[in-house]
Amino acid sequence: MLARVVEGGLPKEPREMFSVPDIAVISMLALLLFGPDKLPGMMRQFGKVTRDLQNASANFVAEMERAADAAQEQAPPPAPSPPTLAPPHDEPLSPKD
Repeated sequence: MLARVVEGGLPKEPREMFSVPDIAVISMLALLLFGPDKLPGMMRQFGKVTRDLQNASANFVAEMERAADAAQEQAPPPAPSPPTLAPPHDEPLSPKD
């Protein structure tokens, strides 16, 4: 992830997951910064926060879908289009001389 940077400082292409070396470096830094005593509790708290965010996101999406379904059910049916009038067929289309 760190190696894929272009001149502007932005990633070349968006990535969805970290690679194994990225995870190893981040893990070592976290272990050095927080120590083996605090790290398990911090990771547990991080997991809880992540789960809460996922649940809130799923609830929000479900509520938006319910609202959209309710709005579709309450919408009146579309009005019929007015009939088009055709010219009578018994008259010629070109003028007589």
